[in-house]
Amino acid sequence: MNVLGKKPGRVVDKPTNPMVTPLLNDLYQFTMAYAYWKAGKQSERSVFDLYFRKNPFGGEYTIFAGLEECIKFLANFTLTDEEIDFVRDSLPGCEEAFCDYLRGLDCSDIEVYAVSEGSVVFPKVPLLRIEGPVAVVQLLETPFLNLINYASLVATNAARHRFVAGKSKLLLEFGARRAQGPDGAISASKYCYLGGFDATRHVLVLLLVNVAAGRLFGIPLRGTHSHAFVSSFMSLDEIVDKALRSSDGKTTCEDFVSLVQTCLAKIQNSSSLSGIFSETNKSELAAFTSYALAFPSAFLALVDTYDVMKSGIPNFCAVALALNELGYKAVGIRLDSGDLAYLSTEARKFFCGIERELNVPDFGKMIITASNDLNEETVDALNKQGHEVDAFGIGTNLVTCYSQAALGCVFKLVEINNQPRIKLSEDVTKVSIPCKKRTYRLFGKEGYPLVDIMTGENEPPPKVGERLLCRHPFNESKRAYVVPQRVEELLKCYWRGNADEAREELEPLKEIRNRCIKQLENMRPDHMRRLNPTPYKVSVSAKLYDFIHFLWLNEAPVGELH
Repeated sequence: MNVLGKKPGRVVDKPTNPMVTPLLNDLYQFTMAYAYWKAGKQSERSVFDLYFRKNPFGGEYTIFAGLEECIKFLANFTLTDEEIDFVRDSLPGCEEAFCDYLRGLDCSDIEVYAVSEGSVVFPKVPLLRIEGPVAVVQLLETPFLNLINYASLVATNAARHRFVAGKSKLLLEFGARRAQGPDGAISASKYCYLGGFDATRHVLVLLLVNVAAGRLFGIPLRGTHSHAFVSSFMSLDEIVDKALRSSDGKTTCEDFVSLVQTCLAKIQNSSSLSGIFSETNKSELAAFTSYALAFPSAFLALVDTYDVMKSGIPNFCAVALALNELGYKAVGIRLDSGDLAYLSTEARKFFCGIERELNVPDFGKMIITASNDLNEETVDALNKQGHEVDAFGIGTNLVTCYSQAALGCVFKLVEINNQPRIKLSEDVTKVSIPCKKRTYRLFGKEGYPLVDIMTGENEPPPKVGERLLCRHPFNESKRAYVVPQRVEELLKCYWRGNADEAREELEPLKEIRNRCIKQLENMRPDHMRRLNPTPYKVSVSAKLYDFIHFLWLNEAPVGELH
């Protein structure tokens, strides 16, 4: 852990993943650093913007995530002797003096201005502005892009799933076993929670990466057992310890297995429920009973190992009724296959029938969780069909971001030695916006964000109630006047090396999550819809627009015709 600047008590932990070191880099970052050093340019003051060009998943918004890990990386940036030896061996003709230079590198002369983590962000607007010696800043490029690209992509994916599911549904991240390695699993758990999911999965045979994420980030854990647990039982005779104390601890049921069988008989003798099933699978009943003995206050059963309505639901209800007699309340069921809309509806009818016929209060409100390769489209389809699902467990399509592999953040030089720089391209979407900039979000009369605007660093900020011309950076015909009712500056200082000046504190994950949820709720509905959302406007000031096009013409070579 390193102290953040000189202020006592401001300590920044190391990056969550120990592999996040200065060697988490492309070779060309080190070749450029060496070339800068050879040319005597390594200390020239540079400004880089980190941004993306297009919103993911066909939408019109993105959630910014990964800032905390970037600050942890900065605070602990140092190259060990072993790492420097490796760099020397990787660079042909590398001089020993360059190795001495690398030994003295840290981020004490770096400044980072960033949008607050968890914010809703848009293309072209800098997520981070990084200032400092050009050779050092170049060594931050690949790690920063690595730490932000996936984090922002999966947080956005989670937010989109939350939007489709609605506010009232519980969303569980089930993706550890399908994620791209342990780091992908842990990062997915963290950033899905940030994006609006409620918990990560903790199954009977522990998925350690999920539990690790819960421990590292304070994410709630939820889960049940697998099909393997159910099919591992053969009969009720396998249950040796049959005793279970009541929830108040005053009495003990010496034979919980018999109590379960009695409750199953009650269901079978019920006039309205008996026609749904006859004999249930007894090995499944044994598994449910054994699991309830282990977790009487957290009993949630996977009911589709054999047959949902003819076995799984009646067996679950028998165990839940037995628990109820001892003062416990079962949590609910999980459906992992079949027609989820139909099965959830039938299961709810069964629960309500038991509540009504056997006079068990709130039994009909049992939680129904659905999983089975869910994604945005399937959740949306379930909503349109009508269902009784209370919680969705979403895994593969969520954590792998199956519908889009990468966000595509870029890291571009916009100024060096106080001289603005621009990157040109025949593809106008790849033209960078030069110079050190300030960015603002302008809000309208209804409280919604209207437009993000970039200005030159020394331009006066937009003012509430004052008419302002907002221009598209590259399309001269796209422009509009805005009279903002509220103005919010987006870039704040999160790292100022060893300086004593004020900077933003890193926030707890829960606060970042709350920001994400609040900002999404404050977006105009047409920007949020799944199909054909309205693009959010990103603009520049009139003065910056003129400067972009002046520099563009100045830097672009003039052709010659023969």
